[in-house]
Amino acid sequence: MSGIVQDWPAPSAPRPIIIVGSGGIVRDAHLPAYGKAGLSVVGCTDLDAARAQSLASDFGLPHVFPTAAAAAAEFGTDAIYDIAVPPQAIRSILPVLPDGAGVLIQKPMGSNLAEAREIRAICRDKALKAAVNFQLRFSPMMMAARQIIRSGELGEMLEVEVHLNIYTPWQIFPFLIPMKRVEIAVHSIHYLDTIRALVGSPAGVFARTIGDPRAAGFAQTRTSVILDYPEPLRGLMTINHNHQCGRKFQSAWFRLEGTKGAAMVKLGVDYDYPNGEDDELWVCANGGEWRQVDLTGSWFIDAFMGPMRNVQRVMAGEDETLFSGVEDAFHTMALVEACFEAAAAPAIPVSQD
Repeated sequence: MSGIVQDWPAPSAPRPIIIVGSGGIVRDAHLPAYGKAGLSVVGCTDLDAARAQSLASDFGLPHVFPTAAAAAAEFGTDAIYDIAVPPQAIRSILPVLPDGAGVLIQKPMGSNLAEAREIRAICRDKALKAAVNFQLRFSPMMMAARQIIRSGELGEMLEVEVHLNIYTPWQIFPFLIPMKRVEIAVHSIHYLDTIRALVGSPAGVFARTIGDPRAAGFAQTRTSVILDYPEPLRGLMTINHNHQCGRKFQSAWFRLEGTKGAAMVKLGVDYDYPNGEDDELWVCANGGEWRQVDLTGSWFIDAFMGPMRNVQRVMAGEDETLFSGVEDAFHTMALVEACFEAAAAPAIPVSQD
């Protein structure tokens, strides 16, 4: 299993980072990851000035900007802009950034496909080097799994399955209660994006996403999706966030099977959330023994280094493409939209005669 690259390479001369939005994900993941990666964050801004000031004080950031436009006026294209705001706010921020700037946009790429289309148009018009922070595909376990698939070690791909039976304490996310689109839009979007990164986009989907009385008030916390690929590939996703019978039969895995072997990827952060467990990657040739791949890090926080490193390297000419650029991320948003449309479609009735 030697030679598997699990970490996105670091830029040789990184540009300073400006954070637009100073919420919890920035505190818990972005800034710790950038610190670990040796990337410099020079300042932040937020509609709540006190929140931006608190973030700057806690992490030693030298600047607090009154607005994103003020930051852009001072730094221009010499900085990378990390847009960590709610999806409905993205469209109002991108126009004030300098043309040609490097930008990392927090997922999802807007609230729906129509907004994603507008975001893509703005990025095209301004020639932004813009990526979306679909960081699971950058995690050590998924980068390794992708290389194993592409090496042919598993043979022709036959099965891609995501299976979650866990307990997620939804009550810690009260801001989700008013939302009409929850589970796929904020959680399983990661899995759909990573499936695309591993085996490409499906031609279509069948889906259902529903609520659960054990998570009262939240629109959906359970999801079933069949991904329609050309044969022989079968894709499916089954998600239950409400299992309240202890750890013994909880599960959170990607199962990847081909004609020559299989791989299992454990999503450690999903267990005992937000505490989590270790991520794992196991590989087995047909008729052989399972062997574990040593991982260089975890989804949280190590995966958050990759998207920013990629944007930095594209701006420096060290990478040719953005692995999660807006052009690619748009197709993840299209897949999410198709899931919601399929979930709203009527089922074929079963004959009672």
